Parts: sequence; structure tokens; C-alpha cells
Amino acid sequence: MSAAAVEHPCDDGPEPLLVTANRLAEQHPGYRVEIIGGVITVAPPLDGPHARALTKLMRPFIMAGLDDGETAVLQGIGLWLPGGPEDYAIPDLALVDADFDEHPIEYNCYDPAVFRLVLEVTSSNYNSDLRHKVAAYAEAKVPVYVILDRKHGRVHVLTEPLEGSYDRHEVYAPGQQAPLPASIGAEVSLDVAELIQAGRAKPRTPET
Repeated sequence: MSAAAVEHPCDDGPEPLLVTANRLAEQHPGYRVEIIGGVITVAPPLDGPHARALTKLMRPFIMAGLDDGETAVLQGIGLWLPGGPEDYAIPDLALVDADFDEHPIEYNCYDPAVFRLVLEVTSSNYNSDLRHKVAAYAEAKVPVYVILDRKHGRVHVLTEPLEGSYDRHEVYAPGQQAPLPASIGAEVSLDVAELIQAGRAKPRTPET
């Protein structure tokens, strides 16, 4: 997603970040507000190709039976981050334990321990997904982080979180299948070419 950093108003000192985030969310319906590393970002609504790619990404998880039983496949669920006292992220897609709603933390966000996988589809601010969120999700010990990098036409699969990074980082190109670790609960592979194609804007038909 594309995002822009937001500065605090400076009247009688900065207001709490969560207060600012809530105010921005109310002022910009449909936008995604996150706090990562103590910095608020506001991302506009998803473009069509982004949403189309996200729909295709859900299918292999659902077909593998991961949306029933022990896990659930969800879009836009809040993940409370340990990197700061008010940090949280809203990944595009997440695979969570089925009892996630028994583990709320704050601000409609949930304990990172219930997240088996998070996934982001990049937009113009792809550096956030490829850098800042790598560190944030690794620090939260999310076992698997998947990135559909629309700009460079790649799928990244990051596993084995360490302090602020992942020990394994596999990159897959069109023509390849991106296998996900069986630890998520089922065997799932992502068709890179199909996802990259879905995430591209289709050429407009000339008017006649």
C-alpha cells in the first residue's frame, strides 16, 4: 500500500499517537492508518489491481482448508506490535488462529502470537513493506511474512524471525511457484506469474 508519514499537531504538546491515529481514521474514511516504529502512516484506499491480487492470494489458502477449523484467513485485521508502546500494523492479509478474537490487545488489534502468516501487496511506497515492516513483523515474531512486490515482479517469502529481521528470505520470479512452510497448517504454493499479472493495471480499450 502507499503511505505518507504524519506529523503531530503542536499546540499544547503532542497528543498520544493512538489519539492522533483515531482522529485521522475518522477524518479519512477508507484510508488505512498504522503506527510503525513510532511513526504514523496513512495509506489511501487500495487500487483495483491491488484488490484483485489480494483476492487471488486468498484462494490457495481457502482451497487448502485454512479458513476453517484451526485457522482463519482475514483481510485488514490489526496486529499489535511490540516495537513501541502504541505501534500496530494492519496487514493486507493474515492467517490467524481461529480463536484470535479471544486475544485482543488494544485498538481493535490482536496479540501477534495468534498470527501464523502476514502478507502485504506493495503499492507506490513499497519500501515500507520491504524494509520497515520486515523489521516490525520479525520483532513481533510472526513466523511467515509474504510480500507480493508488484513493482519488481517478485514474491518474497520470509521465515524464521530474528531480532528485527528474518533468517531466511526466498525470492521467486514469474514462472515459479512460491512454496510456503508447512508450519502454517497446510501445503500452499503461490503462482507468481498469476499474482503479478493480477496486480497489474489492464490496458484501457481505446474508444471507438
